[in-house]
Amino acid sequence: MWWCTGVWWRGVRQGLGWYSPERGEERFSALAAGRGLAFAVVGERRCVGVRRGGRWILCPYGAVLDGGSASGRCADCARLDRSRSVAADTMGDDPRPYGVYLAYFGAGLVKVGITGVARGAARLVEQGAVGYAWLGRGPLMAARRAEALLGSALEVRDRFGKAEKRAGRAALPPVPERAAALAALHAAAQGLAGWPEALEPVPFAYEDQGELFGLARVPVGAGEVVALAAGEEIVGEVVAGVGGDVYVSDVGGGVFVVDGRLLAGWVLRGAAGGVTTVSVRPGGAGAGCQEGLF
Repeated sequence: MWWCTGVWWRGVRQGLGWYSPERGEERFSALAAGRGLAFAVVGERRCVGVRRGGRWILCPYGAVLDGGSASGRCADCARLDRSRSVAADTMGDDPRPYGVYLAYFGAGLVKVGITGVARGAARLVEQGAVGYAWLGRGPLMAARRAEALLGSALEVRDRFGKAEKRAGRAALPPVPERAAALAALHAAAQGLAGWPEALEPVPFAYEDQGELFGLARVPVGAGEVVALAAGEEIVGEVVAGVGGDVYVSDVGGGVFVVDGRLLAGWVLRGAAGGVTTVSVRPGGAGAGCQEGLF
């Protein structure tokens, strides 16, 4: 039995991750644009456990999860996962070099963050950043101080929610405007008093990921899958992949987005029918209640 572990990226390829507890093996299924999808969610949604040292550690409780939870982990496994996490500030002794970046998600949606230098731009791809620029490189604590400095001095946020990111990419300005927004903030950040001495500044160089994600194929007002239940099916074709989001074109012509985190913990089987039966919330302004079926 293969359990879905959610949406992952391998280099420039988005795909579904799989884990078989019986075999102790992992697999990856690429979700390239144009690929057909036809699967049903079956059984109970179970906690996927924690990934450590390149392998999955099963949830000792076999916890059952709600179909609308944005996490594929139970509370106990989530705490274990964050017990050794840069994001949770539990790795202050990490000796590896870190990069500070500015990430662009839409007009007025620019954040500051840090990631291991060895990971390159992987973190920016996973977050669905439309564009980005490196700000500096150095020890973890120096990177953290720079991140905090931008927050206090320039009011640059360190995170955006899924809804904000989707809204931002639905009304993107042209690439030159995206680059100009990051260039101005980059210059202001490196000119701040209090810049950590141990952090080496990086000259401005903008990278855009719109083409990688296929943003030109994402329509305005795409619907949203907000939960999954056993027996429901998704049938269609992959349109684009942005971070953990997968955009799917239904056989009826509508496009909806699936948050890959909703798939984690389910066993997926081939669809029995020819249409999508999962509930889809209409996208765009005025979307409030979950209604309408594709």
